[in-house]
Amino acid sequence: MADTIIKIDLSKSPYENEQVHNRWHPDIPMAAMVKPGDDFIVECHDWTGGQINNDDSADDVRDVDLTQVHFLSGPVGVEGAEPGDLLVVEILDIGTFEESQWGFNGFFSKQNGGGFLTEHYPDAQKSIWDFNGMFTKSRHIPGVEFAGLIHPGLIGCLPSKEMLAEWNRREKELYDTDPDRVPQLAALPFADTAHMGKLTGTAKQEAAAEGARTVPPREHGGNCDIKDLSRGSTIYFPVYVKDGGLSVGDLHFSQGDGEITFCGAIEMAGWIHMRVNLIKGGMEKYAIKNPIFKPSPMTPKYDDYLIFEGVSVDEQGKQHYLDVHVAYRQAVLNAIEYLKKFGYTGAQAYSLLGCAPVQGHISGVVDIPNACATLWLPTDIFDFDVKPNMEGPTTQVAPGTDLPLSKDK
Repeated sequence: MADTIIKIDLSKSPYENEQVHNRWHPDIPMAAMVKPGDDFIVECHDWTGGQINNDDSADDVRDVDLTQVHFLSGPVGVEGAEPGDLLVVEILDIGTFEESQWGFNGFFSKQNGGGFLTEHYPDAQKSIWDFNGMFTKSRHIPGVEFAGLIHPGLIGCLPSKEMLAEWNRREKELYDTDPDRVPQLAALPFADTAHMGKLTGTAKQEAAAEGARTVPPREHGGNCDIKDLSRGSTIYFPVYVKDGGLSVGDLHFSQGDGEITFCGAIEMAGWIHMRVNLIKGGMEKYAIKNPIFKPSPMTPKYDDYLIFEGVSVDEQGKQHYLDVHVAYRQAVLNAIEYLKKFGYTGAQAYSLLGCAPVQGHISGVVDIPNACATLWLPTDIFDFDVKPNMEGPTTQVAPGTDLPLSKDK
C-alpha cells in the first residue's frame, strides 16, 4: 500500500491543516517530499472546505465565501525537480471517503460568482448527489443515474515569482476595464482569507498579499476542470520552481464538459493516488508551455447521444464573429429547452448538464460569421426514452419538483 502523505480531517477547518493552501505562490513551503518513481496518496477537502451541507436548502450556496477557495492539498515536492523540467504525474486511482458518500452541484447567485448562464439563473440553487459505488443519482433531479468519472478539477505546480507577477499584472489589467462588473472579471489577490500552508509571520503576510487566487486555469495547470484526468491519466506539468510543488484538489465525482454551472461538477471530498517522475529539461525538449496529458482509458461507456447544436448568435439575436463561447451557450440553452419538454425545470436541466458526462465539442470555427459548438447528451443516463418520436415527449417529472432555492436574506 502506498503511504498517505497528506491527510485531512473533514470535521476540522482546512485552515487548521498546514498541508493545505488556497493560493498560488512560490514561497509556500513543501508540505511533503517524494522522489521520482514514488507513488503516494493525498487526501483532499471539497473545494469549499466544507461550506456546503447535505440538505435541502441552498442558503449555504448563497452564502459561500468564494474568497476562501480552492483548498488544495500540497505542495508536494519532488527531489531533483528544477525549472524547465517536466513533472510526469500518473493518476493511479482516485476515490471517495467511506464516511462521505455524497457530493453537490450548485449555481452561485449573480451577486456572488455567477456562472455560465447567470442571466438565466441568477439565484443560488443546488442539487445533492448520492454515490453508490461507481454510480450516482440525485433526489433533486429524478429519472437519471449515471457512472462517475472521478477526477481532480484542479491540479498544478507552483509558479515562479516572475510568472506570479505576470498573472497578477494581466488579470488586474482586465479587472480594471470594468471594476464594477457583477460578476467580476477576475479574482484578484485577497489576503484576508489566504491560507498559505506552513508559511507564518511576515513571510505569510507578504505572500498572502500577492498570492494568486486559484479560480482560473493558467500556464501551470490549475483549475482546468478536465473530466478526462481520471484513473490511468498521465499529465506532463511544466516545472517553474525548485522541487516543482505539485498541489491538487477540487475533486469531482462527475462533470459535463465546460463545468457550466461554475460550481458545476458533482463536488466531493476524497483521495487521489499518484506516481511522479521527471523529464529533465523537458519543457525545451518538447516546446511545452502549458500541461499536456494522456486521458484515462476508464471512461463511462455511453454510445448513444442526442447532439445539440449552437451557433454564435446570442439570445438577443446579436451576431458574433466565430465566438465559440456564445455558440456553446446556445447549445446548452437548446438542450435545456428540450429537457423541459419532459417535465424538468430549467434549473434541473442546467444542473444535470453540469453533472452528467456530457461532451462539448468545438465543431466549426472557419465558416464566417458563425462558430458551431455541440453538446452531446448521453441518452442511456435516463430511465425513460428521451429521444424524439412521433408521439411526442411525455412528462417524466412530478409537477413542483425542483432544486432547492435559496431564500432572500
